[in-house]
Amino acid sequence: MKNSSQFTQEKNEEILENRGSLRLFFSPAPFLLTIFLFLIIVSFLVAILFRRVQVAFMHNPGLNTLIISVMLIGILLVISNLLSLGKESRWFNNFLSGNVRYADRFFLVSKFLSPTRLLVGIYPKKPLPLVLVRNILDFVSSRLDETRDTWRYLVGLLVFLGLLGTFWGLIDTITSINSVIQSLDVGGHDSADILSSLKQGLSAPLSGMGSAFSSSLLGLSGSLILGFLDLQAGRAQGRFYTELENTLSQLSDVSFEKNTLNTEMSSIGFSEEMRRIIELLSQVAPDAVGQQRSATAMSALAEGVQALVKNMRKEQQMLRNWVEVQRDESRSMCRMIERLIEQRHGKDNNGIRGE
Repeated sequence: MKNSSQFTQEKNEEILENRGSLRLFFSPAPFLLTIFLFLIIVSFLVAILFRRVQVAFMHNPGLNTLIISVMLIGILLVISNLLSLGKESRWFNNFLSGNVRYADRFFLVSKFLSPTRLLVGIYPKKPLPLVLVRNILDFVSSRLDETRDTWRYLVGLLVFLGLLGTFWGLIDTITSINSVIQSLDVGGHDSADILSSLKQGLSAPLSGMGSAFSSSLLGLSGSLILGFLDLQAGRAQGRFYTELENTLSQLSDVSFEKNTLNTEMSSIGFSEEMRRIIELLSQVAPDAVGQQRSATAMSALAEGVQALVKNMRKEQQMLRNWVEVQRDESRSMCRMIERLIEQRHGKDNNGIRGE
């Protein structure tokens, strides 16, 4: 049987042989291409509807500028994040191939793979500990979730700004309508003058309605665009995490730990009889657990049957009481009927005697 040192040497040789073939097969190019195609389609639609979009934008230029700025910031953040994933993927592939130039500089600016600096002194000298691999994956997962939280906040912010513009415009509309109604003077004026003043007064409420609907339209459109980009970025991050997990799992020492455990057990001096006893105990343990579960189930079944019997006894007692009550009522009704019959016969006999 191979001891731990022999297995470690074989594991190291295997990793050294396969080091050049290990790669992080991730590229943000497909996701960036999808995003750029989507943005081109949106830009084409905006160019077609430019006049209407311009009119809607001018109803409330301040708030609409803020909405568009937030949307552009979100788009730039998504694209920057995807480019960062591609850059870190390329560096990790260089690290796996043995090219670790500018490693310290990369660790300082890395957003997701900064914990991999711990691998510099380990890989490829020996397999990676599982605890280290799990810590790296947890760190990467938390950082990816943080970036997605930022995008989701921006999506919600766009919806909020659209609703804010809607209520802002509605408030202006209600205030303007109130002013128009109060300014109308129908006494002593011609109908043409009244209609002219009403026409001039309604321009402000209509402007408020335009401000409300334009801000709502831009806010919802921006949230839709940024939501689609968030979807593509989420897919890219999921792909990046999966590829990183697969690559690190190939460098981990799962089989190494199993073999080390076996060699340590053999070095302690376990006899063949002791191993047989352990095997028998491992076979008996499931049976004992099964018997215990069966006993628990039978006990629960007995309690359920006992409760059912109690309920049946209660129902039988209630049925008996109901039968007794019905029997007493039927007896009283029979007595009442007999009395009525006797009274009827008595009246008939008295009538016959009188005749």
